[in-house]
Amino acid sequence: MEDDPFLIDIYSTKLGEAGFKVFIVKDGEKVLETAKSNKPNLIILDIVLPGVDGWQILKQIKQESGLKETKIIILSNLSQKEEIEKGLSLGADRYFIKSDYTPSQVLEEINKLL
Repeated sequence: MEDDPFLIDIYSTKLGEAGFKVFIVKDGEKVLETAKSNKPNLIILDIVLPGVDGWQILKQIKQESGLKETKIIILSNLSQKEEIEKGLSLGADRYFIKSDYTPSQVLEEINKLL
């Protein structure tokens, strides 16, 4: 879940080229519904989103029994230590700050995680 069209395009292209099936969900309200129906191995989640924020989405996903095995990477501009700790304590598997990672580096981390 990302709201920047440029980043959506870059990441969806990069992940698609790496062989991943990519679902793009721009509406925070529909993330849980889409995840429940598609059972993804991984969700890349931003925190600052229109409507429902990433914290709420993360909590919902982690409470859903059918998604317990789904890995979650937070990819956000929020870079304060407290925010990173919050994301990890809520169940994210990794927390990456957008400006610190290129799409290729994120893909490397995804491959390590999966």
